[in-house]
Amino acid sequence: MIIETLTVDYETPSHQRALIELMEEYALDPMGGQLPLSTWTKNHLVSNLKRLPQAFSVLATAEDKYIGLANCFYGFSTFRCQPLINIHDIIVTSPYRNLGVAQHLLQHIEKVAKKNQCCKLTLEVLSQNSLAQNCYRKFGFSDYELKSGDTLGPALFLEKYI
Repeated sequence: MIIETLTVDYETPSHQRALIELMEEYALDPMGGQLPLSTWTKNHLVSNLKRLPQAFSVLATAEDKYIGLANCFYGFSTFRCQPLINIHDIIVTSPYRNLGVAQHLLQHIEKVAKKNQCCKLTLEVLSQNSLAQNCYRKFGFSDYELKSGDTLGPALFLEKYI
């Protein structure tokens, strides 16, 4: 099986459909919360991503199907004074899991990061999602820690809805 990746063109109808379908599958998965996307999200996600200059998405294809998706956002590292890329979502459709699809998505994103002189890639992963953690560690991700003399410990990801 040949896996290819491409940057999403938010104007292309097949890319729009694939993005929503893969996001919906992810939302319904136990690691995505098991709740369907709202109708509002389905109707507005692509157009809202398209309006954000710091957003880009990557699709993986194989066997004439869209089989994976990553949604990414440029940010900025104040410590390094360089851009970074936060990988917000990585989705691989269930029949194609454990076949290296996520590694292909990550390679594509890393190429974009290098081209744009980013200092790092970041992502969040649920503590119970050991399969995804293994995938990310295989690619070279590690726990985020600041070091000053002794290790200050790993960072925590917190949120507050507004």
